[in-house]
Amino acid sequence: MVAHEEEYERVANPVAVASLLDTLVEGGGTSLCLEGGEGRPEPIVLMEQHPDQALVLDLSSVDYLLGQLQGGASFYLTGEAQGKMLRTPMLSLTETRRSGGRFLCCSGYPAYLDVLQRREVFRAELRIGMPVVAMVSVPGQDAIQGELRDLSQRGCQLELPMTASGVLATTEVPLTLSFEFPDGTHFEIQASARHRRPDPERNLLRVGFHFGACSPEQERQIWYFVCEIERESSRYAKEHQDERQPSPLFTSPAGRANASEHIGRRDLKRYATPTARRLVKIAAFLDGQMLALQQGSDIDSRQLSLYADRLMDLHEEDREALLFASRCLSPEPLLVRHGISVAAHLLDLVGASMPRDLRKAVVASGLVHDLGKALVPQVLFKAANFEATHRQALSEHVPLLLERLESCQWLSSSIASAVVGGINERMDGSGYPNGVTGESLNELAKASAIVDVVEALRRDRSDRPAKTAQQIYRHLLSHPHQFDPRWIKRYIEHFKALPVGALVRFSNEQLAWVLRVDERGSPTEVCMAMSASAPMRDNLGKTIRGNVVEKLGRPVSEVAVST
Repeated sequence: MVAHEEEYERVANPVAVASLLDTLVEGGGTSLCLEGGEGRPEPIVLMEQHPDQALVLDLSSVDYLLGQLQGGASFYLTGEAQGKMLRTPMLSLTETRRSGGRFLCCSGYPAYLDVLQRREVFRAELRIGMPVVAMVSVPGQDAIQGELRDLSQRGCQLELPMTASGVLATTEVPLTLSFEFPDGTHFEIQASARHRRPDPERNLLRVGFHFGACSPEQERQIWYFVCEIERESSRYAKEHQDERQPSPLFTSPAGRANASEHIGRRDLKRYATPTARRLVKIAAFLDGQMLALQQGSDIDSRQLSLYADRLMDLHEEDREALLFASRCLSPEPLLVRHGISVAAHLLDLVGASMPRDLRKAVVASGLVHDLGKALVPQVLFKAANFEATHRQALSEHVPLLLERLESCQWLSSSIASAVVGGINERMDGSGYPNGVTGESLNELAKASAIVDVVEALRRDRSDRPAKTAQQIYRHLLSHPHQFDPRWIKRYIEHFKALPVGALVRFSNEQLAWVLRVDERGSPTEVCMAMSASAPMRDNLGKTIRGNVVEKLGRPVSEVAVST
């Protein structure tokens, strides 16, 4: 009988279990791991097995653990047999005796073994929420910091800044890699860079490394890391999220900084304003959630709550600084930028009269509303002609995401349904996923649809360039059958003809970004821009406050620019 668990196979046949344990008895290389311990595999000797009765262990090498073990502490055994990695279920000692200076102990007999095939090439992938900081030490240069993405007995793959490409290309000597796990475990090994794959959209470089000659101790540690990564990763599977104990490697000690706060690969200097830099952790969370969703996980309820609160705090501190910052996230993937912009603008439009818990639900739903697009075939976004079959497949991203939000118990289901479920619906029933008409759409869904379209049209897309606010308003007003005219009017009155974040040409021919406007919609604070095409971080000059018209002349036109 064999039952599958992730990449493990569960072997429960008594004859097969006995055969595999016999190999451990003869070959050695067995390790003991305490449940909830420090996370180190401790080398021991499996002396004998008595099928269906007991295992006999020589624990002389770990006599300092005997007190815990005799007190009832649970443990499991790992080891290599017949080219496979074995792992027992949790066991406990039933007897201890001393013989010739050795500590011989008996434990219960395992009813099954979990088996990993092909130890040398098996690659354990780290999911989002399992951050391991990796440092690449290059002779004569500063170390390069990145993150561990997968690990095998022979090598690993790291995510590094794109700037690492040139350094690695000119370095032929073996490099020193060091890993820092959330519990503080530190590991170093020599390795050579083999393959490099750029990810231009995220400004990342994925680099594969091959480990050099490893000592037996290093091999044992690496395999322990591989097994614990798999153990922790299995907890993120939807059906196991509430029932599996965390790996000690990924449990941060009290007082230690939360590793999930690590924003690793993001260079804060690439973000144009202080508020934009404070949005980076929210962006990193959303970026990570896309990969986590693809790997089968739900939306992380705790982190979504944390980052929804964070965005609300930024809004309460300075709403216009937040609105402008949402235009300064060009280093981020499009879905991340769009989610943050929609959340900020929807909060600003509808949140004033809402209780805080409902405002928070609006923000959270806005942040993640488009992440379900990571769950549909990505070829849809590259199709030359978008046909009815493509549209139907794309519409599936809405129910797929709503399903992954069910574990967020604090999130109002009615708000999530209105924002996530209604943001793509249209008054005439031409929207998706359900083709709901205006009579059935609630007010929040109607408002969300307008915010979503405005934010989408302000950015370039493969089939069209970015549009100005005036162009977008004309588009909305010319489609009253699709968008609620009352909410269009409210949106324009609220954000004004030249909204915060607009790039404006003044009558003196100078360009400036609108930072703040008064009740009449006149700019009261702008930041000078050098051109309409320079990256935002390099395109912020002197700030002008007060009577802007007196200093720059009247606003002549908005310049469309994708951000």
